[in-house]
Amino acid sequence: MTVGSTLDQLSDIIKERRSSTAEKSYTKSLIEAGTGKCAKKMGEEAVEAVIAAVSENDDAFKEETADLLYHLLVLLEQKNISMKDIEDIL
Repeated sequence: MTVGSTLDQLSDIIKERRSSTAEKSYTKSLIEAGTGKCAKKMGEEAVEAVIAAVSENDDAFKEETADLLYHLLVLLEQKNISMKDIEDIL
């Protein structure tokens, strides 16, 4: 599995969770909390990734990077921006 397909799959799951009727969904609760909450969580994860990177703890850095990517995808979904939109810019 490639990184692109993994991120696409995660993005699809996040999109599904947005419209889920489940009462307890962390993803849905973030999206419903709005842009500010999603952006704040993404920012927190970015800081944690930077701290892990400079501490030279590769395992922690990998985990924080995964958290950062997840929260970035949640923020993109909350703002109705697709991965294709980002790929077009790249």
